[in-house]
Amino acid sequence: MNKNINQSLTKLVITLGLTSISIFVNTGISEQIVFAKSINVKKCDIYAFVTDPDPQGLNVRSGISLRHKILGQVPINETVEIVAATQNWVQITNASAGFAGKGWVSVGKLGLSTRGYGTNGVNLYANAHQHSRKIGKIPAATTVKLLGCQGDWAQVEYQGIKGWLTREDQCGAALTTCS
Repeated sequence: MNKNINQSLTKLVITLGLTSISIFVNTGISEQIVFAKSINVKKCDIYAFVTDPDPQGLNVRSGISLRHKILGQVPINETVEIVAATQNWVQITNASAGFAGKGWVSVGKLGLSTRGYGTNGVNLYANAHQHSRKIGKIPAATTVKLLGCQGDWAQVEYQGIKGWLTREDQCGAALTTCS
């Protein structure tokens, strides 16, 4: 009789374990646990504009993957405030048109321009602080690809060179200058 009870308990434990795993996987809880442990979210305080040419606009999502729910769209050339960044995603808020609220977008669909009007351009830094090495110059009023951000620094790419721009050298408006 003890053998039958032990076998029944073993089957029950296995069934409960498999059911729990199934619930974690199917509800996305396991993905959220993995993301919580593996991603490094950096706070940001910059502006950028939408470069996605999709006529419906840039999709704003509830999380950092294409599987997350679409909350709305932001049209091309509209300005957004970026408040956080991780991997290839940034969290936006305060869109100048379209989506109202806070959500995540692919950083590759955003850009910004350089300032430096009336100068020979702006400095591109190796790291996100002014004491780092200058790795190049970008002409004034030049659109650059946004790669990420950290604080009020923007990580950008210009002609294959990746580096960092200070807040003073960034313009997050597509259709006007930030003079």
